[in-house]
Amino acid sequence: MKNIVVVGLGLIGGSLASALKGFEGYTVMGVDNDRDIRLYAEEKSIADIVTDDTKYAVAHGDIVFCCLHPHGILEFLQAHKQGFLPGALVTDVCGVKSAVLEAAKELPDTVDFIGSHPMAGKERGGIQNSSKTLFRGAHYIITPRKESKPENIALLERIAAYIGARDVIQTEPERHDAVIAYTSQMMHIIAAAICDAPNLFDCQGFEGGSFRDCTRVAALEPELWTQLLSMNAAPLTETLRRFEGNLRAYREVIEARDDVALMKKLRDSSERKKRMHIEYRRGDDAVL
Repeated sequence: MKNIVVVGLGLIGGSLASALKGFEGYTVMGVDNDRDIRLYAEEKSIADIVTDDTKYAVAHGDIVFCCLHPHGILEFLQAHKQGFLPGALVTDVCGVKSAVLEAAKELPDTVDFIGSHPMAGKERGGIQNSSKTLFRGAHYIITPRKESKPENIALLERIAAYIGARDVIQTEPERHDAVIAYTSQMMHIIAAAICDAPNLFDCQGFEGGSFRDCTRVAALEPELWTQLLSMNAAPLTETLRRFEGNLRAYREVIEARDDVALMKKLRDSSERKKRMHIEYRRGDDAVL
């Protein structure tokens, strides 16, 4: 019997366990220390087997997904580095890759660790909000090591396809962290900063779609996002500096009432967004 072990049955882990049921004859084993989470997982048939025995699960996992908070993943790899099944593929779902890949260096040569980051989520976490359809249409990013086995990379690609991911993007952990600082982490900071405005509650009844879209992710999980942002401090700080400069440039032309410069900036930004949209949807039936 082949086993997929999902450690941590929160939003991502619960969704992943549900989505992986039936994959290539594997038994899906969900692991969580929280009794209420296990009871919910059993009631909703989130996994084929639900347990709190992490040591046993790890020792019998042909594929192990670490679906814990970032610091929890680092601690998990350190605590169980000698307990993995020889030949196991171990991966994670963390939004920061450099720190996780560094921790994975402690694993024995018999374990193949490949970093993963499915680009999916919801405003609200927890297993109660999990869904087997969460990953449909999402990018699935992987960061293999030099010694990663091609057959395990191919296995992750099949997993991504099985859970409905749009594609698999293979990159280096440093590039992942730099790009995610821009496309994800900065977006959360912008949303949170907007909600810091003293007149936020005076705006009720005046919100349009753009405001709701922009602030949607501000209802984040503080503990999780504190870890993600602090573990990616260097690339995120540089990304925020660039954004501050871009924002200042808009303020200055508006303040100067320079409509010519403002029009040019807006036109340039608009054209760049349209170009990105076209390139993103290239090959799809839909058109811009």
